[in-house]
Amino acid sequence: MLNAERSFTAWHELPLRHGMTVGELAKLFVMERAPAADLNVVACAGWQRDMWFDETALPWTNPSPNMRSLSAALLYPGVGLLEFCNVSVGRGTDRPFEMFGAPYMDDARLASAMAAANLPGLRVVPVHFTPNASVFKGQECKGVQFIVTDRQNFAPVDLGIVLATTLHSLYPRDLKTEKLSRLLAHPATLDAIRAGKSLTEIKTLWAKDRERFAEVRDRCLLYR
Repeated sequence: MLNAERSFTAWHELPLRHGMTVGELAKLFVMERAPAADLNVVACAGWQRDMWFDETALPWTNPSPNMRSLSAALLYPGVGLLEFCNVSVGRGTDRPFEMFGAPYMDDARLASAMAAANLPGLRVVPVHFTPNASVFKGQECKGVQFIVTDRQNFAPVDLGIVLATTLHSLYPRDLKTEKLSRLLAHPATLDAIRAGKSLTEIKTLWAKDRERFAEVRDRCLLYR
């Protein structure tokens, strides 16, 4: 899924999950935006592309204050996609990006609808939580907790699309889907979400863009 607009949170045209290291991204940015730049990337030793962070034996350091676990990092590309909408993504709780909700939601109804989507590698359970910071601070939110049960087969972007489509169906006035565009930056996908299109239909909208990106990405990879 490529970003159509450039901003602080969408600086370059990239899929929501690009599968590149920081050094590889730097090579891509130089190739596409600053070909005259003198870039030298030092590759890591001992790392392989199919490794998860907890397989590196390195200590976890929060890459962002609310990115406190590998589970949160895995869920973020999907759950975080909606964080500018009228929802809590769990900031101000002990499980940011693992819990999701709002005062206007029905936790059991949302959990049932999300479970019906049968997304691989994911369990969805109803929860109540009260954030002590950020959106809905001090207000009880009703929603869901996402539990990744099979990280190899879980697809976080699929979760984000299904979650957005489900919420727009259940709470079209409360969700404020227009704010999805700040991170989604793909008008055709936003229109499809509002139209209640299926996940399969929506994913076809960026299939060709993903293929083109894969070809460019391959030229920048440092690790095989």
